[in-house]
Amino acid sequence: MTMTTGKANIALSQPELETVAGELQAELADLIDLSLNAKQAHWNVVGPNFRSVHLQLDEILADLRVWSDTVAERLSTIGILPDGRSATVAKATTLSEMPSGEVKDADAVEIFSDYLREFAARSRQRAARVDADPVSQDILHTIIGGTEQHQWMLRAQSK
Repeated sequence: MTMTTGKANIALSQPELETVAGELQAELADLIDLSLNAKQAHWNVVGPNFRSVHLQLDEILADLRVWSDTVAERLSTIGILPDGRSATVAKATTLSEMPSGEVKDADAVEIFSDYLREFAARSRQRAARVDADPVSQDILHTIIGGTEQHQWMLRAQSK
């Protein structure tokens, strides 16, 4: 799995580097897929709360794109080539597929809230496995915090 750009730029053993690289690559695939699902929901949401859900999904998408870039750049920093190609993402993602067609606003909120909760849970597991690299762990912690905040804001709409 690990394609390197050359010698690793940080002091990790080869097994530690492979673990960190694998976890960050998995995070990248899920972030890219989550951003695609956010845009799909954004384009197809309908209902009385269309505008607020539509705009909220764009806010989530903006963070997902920043986080994707941060993870990809961390991979490069540690000497690993990030892979965000569609075939790689499709094969590696742990997310379920976003429904096709129109999505009622309440359903979009529920579906995306579930996506974010599941993603944050997997990110927590990944963060625990990259403890040999505190910088990568901090990146994952930032993503977890932001994801959980977005999930809370979505969930608050369904009350």
